[in-house]
Amino acid sequence: MRPLVIFYVFVIYILLQFCWWAYLLIDLNREVYEHKMKIVELTHAEESIREREHQDFKKNLHSRWVMVAGEGLVFLALLVIGINQTRKAFKKEFMLARQQKNFLLSITHEFKSPLAAIKLGLQTLKKYNLEKDKRESIIERSIQDTNRIQNLVENALTAAQLENRSIELNKVEFNLTELLKEIISGKTENIHFMHPITHRLAQDVYLTGDPLAIHSAIINLVENAEKYSTDNSETHIGLTERAKHIILRISDTGSGIPADQKEKVFEKFYRIENEETRKHRGTGLGLFIVKTVVELHNGKIFIKDNKPKGTIFEIIFKK
Repeated sequence: MRPLVIFYVFVIYILLQFCWWAYLLIDLNREVYEHKMKIVELTHAEESIREREHQDFKKNLHSRWVMVAGEGLVFLALLVIGINQTRKAFKKEFMLARQQKNFLLSITHEFKSPLAAIKLGLQTLKKYNLEKDKRESIIERSIQDTNRIQNLVENALTAAQLENRSIELNKVEFNLTELLKEIISGKTENIHFMHPITHRLAQDVYLTGDPLAIHSAIINLVENAEKYSTDNSETHIGLTERAKHIILRISDTGSGIPADQKEKVFEKFYRIENEETRKHRGTGLGLFIVKTVVELHNGKIFIKDNKPKGTIFEIIFKK
């Protein structure tokens, strides 16, 4: 915050100096006018000549004031625009720095928790001769934590590639319906899955795109729905096909997204700043990846309110 304080002090100083120099310039013109009038009074005895000179000087003084005022207003407008743009740039940099700091803190916690769980599981397996079902349960949990770490790494790499536009999409025509069924099946077969998925999918909907990128985007949306919903609450996936569009909807019954933050959540590292969000893990990369992937496929994504509560993410692809 210190650079911003210095910036505002500097701005105030410039504005005060501008006002002071404007006052001095106007006062100088007034003094010049008065001196000229005294010279006229001393050199011209006739009243008509003095009056004519007086009008000429007054007209010249008025034109100078107009010129000073006009140039001053232009300078002031440019100054205000420059100050405003600089302030926005400062604010943007501060927000980015804060988001990056939050990202580092979040990802540190994201790695620490599953690694600690995996270590504890391995130590338990090494120390105790457990029954088969307990041993398999620990192994299954360790696999899930390993997958969680892998997803974090892949999200970070994908976000970097998308931001630099260095990712190469392998676009082919694939069955989007079958891809969604695979995702739903993979989720529901997980023994630790706490969010049932309902779905209504149009049959054999084909989309031209990168199946891996689309898979990553959908997984991020589904996991986002799980994250901000209570246990055993449903996540619904809908897929419909129109004459010119394919519409994919993923809805939840969670805490919802405030209207003023519906666009911000797609920014890199951004997370909703409330107590509910801080209770959940996250890095602020998921929705950034989703929107970028959708746009790379010439699609659009919208956030809508789910009634009575929750959120609907709607993706529209052109056929």
